[in-house]
Amino acid sequence: MSSTTIHFAKEEAATTNFATISVIGLGYIGLPTAAIFASHKVKVIGVDVNADTVATINRGEIHIVEPDLGNAVKNAVAKDFLQAVNQPLASDAFLITVPTPLQDDHQPDMSFVESAAKSIAPVLQKGNLVILESTSPVGATEKMAQWLAQARPDLSFPQQMDEKADINIAYCPERVLPGRVMVELIQNDRVIGGMSATCSARACELYQIFLQGECVVTQCRTAEMCKLTENSFRDVNIAFANELSLICYEQAIDVWELINLANRHPRVNILQPGPGVGGHCIAVDPWFIVAQNPQLAHLIHTARLVNDAKPQWIIDRVKAAVADCIKTTNKRAAEVKIACFGLAFKPDIDDLRESPALAIASLVAEWHAGETWAVEPNIEQLPPSQTSQMKLTDTDSALQIADILLMLVDHHEFKAIKAEDIKQSWIIDSKGVWR
Repeated sequence: MSSTTIHFAKEEAATTNFATISVIGLGYIGLPTAAIFASHKVKVIGVDVNADTVATINRGEIHIVEPDLGNAVKNAVAKDFLQAVNQPLASDAFLITVPTPLQDDHQPDMSFVESAAKSIAPVLQKGNLVILESTSPVGATEKMAQWLAQARPDLSFPQQMDEKADINIAYCPERVLPGRVMVELIQNDRVIGGMSATCSARACELYQIFLQGECVVTQCRTAEMCKLTENSFRDVNIAFANELSLICYEQAIDVWELINLANRHPRVNILQPGPGVGGHCIAVDPWFIVAQNPQLAHLIHTARLVNDAKPQWIIDRVKAAVADCIKTTNKRAAEVKIACFGLAFKPDIDDLRESPALAIASLVAEWHAGETWAVEPNIEQLPPSQTSQMKLTDTDSALQIADILLMLVDHHEFKAIKAEDIKQSWIIDSKGVWR
């Protein structure tokens, strides 16, 4: 990562009013954030309910894959600037970075944020700053402030005392790309939505410990909507590409060639189609807008439906390939082997959250009478729920044993496969890697 690689600060600790910072939730955002603060010689307490995660970090190791994160955590733990615990401890600032998944009815699940808020309430002290980073529906920051106020009636909060509140509260969404988190946390601008001017100013002061980008101040509701808007914009544009891929398939047109040609127009920039949309942001956040504005969010809702339907379209192509393979080779269905290339939600990471690739591979394995193999170079074992249905294998073995190849994630290892090494007659390529 050359000049942007994270190094442990050689100078003295940054001059700051935040001597100790707690990060609640040590996942794909929380742990990198904790490590970067710690690399600037600020004492960081990482809090996570998973005992294995806590133990792993306290050994100076990591439980997720992210470039430069391993060394940053190792150094921070070794120099005693990062400690992981199961329960919150007293700190000057608290950053909440817990999940906000969807419930079955596409309503946002705020239970993790509520639990995190209630867990820090007993250790809050006058002068503390609490920042919600978790992607949340509009009004979540104010709701968090209510939970804290109910738990600590002895303290005052911005909704009660505005600028004179004992506790400052703000919203600041992360906006980083997996695989570049340790770079973008530092370089990208941050949108700061404080519940008062003082709240915003103190949140800016906190992030400026490491931030090279700009802190842009707004209201907390606008900041919440900003994160949802950014990911909904991406989702709508991906939906256009995915819908275009369906139309091109029916018209016998190479959609990737078409997009390359269309993008030569100076004001056209069509994204690339794929098997759907995954991850903890783009596949989830637009539903937060739809849930709160069901009568108004027509385009955003339609985009979600288009992208959520793409995996079934891919599965239908697989079923057609299996039928053709049986007809051509006279094999029984149980003798046809399928290899699924990629399970992560995007290239070159291990993150399986909301992954359409994993969902497709799982459904193929559940439906198919024969063997289903998964090739995912970024994980060492399949999720426990998948081990009885499909088996993990390597690229070479998959190319040798499979009758049908299903390309789901364009990892760099798959792009490097030579055309002459692919002998299969049945290939479903959702990413245009082997076209």
